[in-house]
Amino acid sequence: MPSFSGSFSGKASSQTVVYVNDVPEHELRLNEINGAQKSTDKGWNNAKITYWSTVDLLSGNGSQHGYFLNVHEDGDSDSGSFEGKVTTTPKGVTLEGTWKYSGGTGKLKGLTGGGNYKGRLTSPTQVEMTWDGAYQLTSKAAR
Repeated sequence: MPSFSGSFSGKASSQTVVYVNDVPEHELRLNEINGAQKSTDKGWNNAKITYWSTVDLLSGNGSQHGYFLNVHEDGDSDSGSFEGKVTTTPKGVTLEGTWKYSGGTGKLKGLTGGGNYKGRLTSPTQVEMTWDGAYQLTSKAAR
């Protein structure tokens, strides 16, 4: 399985916050984030990412679950899911978790793999993320 890594800066195109009144400082968030990938693997470099996440926070800390879609320069795409934790400190909000592929189109059909991500909010609507992992293409789809 080839190993690779990358990063992206994303901006929220949609955000919804619901304040839950069961306990103090409980909120649910639904986000759509868009950005461009930078990667050590030329197949993923400049891919456009969109991810959708739900975040469940108590006093700024909690869990994050979601789905992502990368659209590559050649028009092929890959998609998958992720889950992790959100931590709020006086230094800011950080994100950390794991991701995995659920498949792809074109040359990426049959894609499998996954890895880890780490990120931070640079503003209420912007995120910076780094990631690493490995992937496997089917023999028919290998680049």
